[in-house]
Amino acid sequence: MTRALIVIDVQESFRARPLWETISDPKIAHKVDRLVRLAREAGELVVWVLHSEPGSADVFDPALGHVRLMAELERADGEPLIHKTSHNAFTTTNLQQLLTERGIRELTVCGIRTEQCVETTARVASDLGYGVTFVVDATATNPIPHRDAPADLSNAELLADPRTLPAEEVVRRTEYALAGRFATIATVAGLEAAARRPA
Repeated sequence: MTRALIVIDVQESFRARPLWETISDPKIAHKVDRLVRLAREAGELVVWVLHSEPGSADVFDPALGHVRLMAELERADGEPLIHKTSHNAFTTTNLQQLLTERGIRELTVCGIRTEQCVETTARVASDLGYGVTFVVDATATNPIPHRDAPADLSNAELLADPRTLPAEEVVRRTEYALAGRFATIATVAGLEAAARRPA
């Protein structure tokens, strides 16, 4: 099999932040789990990626215990788990080596956050020559404050600011930016339906 599912940053760190209240899809882990089951049934490699910022003393510092898969997800024996410190899953890890050794040429990507680590990984993967499928509804993100907004906005202030870019709009813009250039856009249900079709 030459395809791998890359699950990016679906970790408890995000749920430990107050900003989680604004996440576009609180049940992101359930959709990711559906993709994981689909990949395993097809005999595809599942690679788990966690974001880590050692020494930061925040939710991404492994010492605080949040840098682990969300409770709804379970890694199977033999599935690689890698830790990254950059936005994309390649630059600070051995991901490309791992994929090359296994003959992987096609990637399906999902995770948190849509426009940040997932999109950046998709773009880098495309530049490296991989065929990329971006499962847009198996990603999640938060509203983005305006560049001139104060750094310490409460969730209520963030949502009330008319300059804030809503999470749904972030997802939509990401889809437009990637489609036809860096990735094929897909949905969980669409991939499940394709898997059920006779070969």
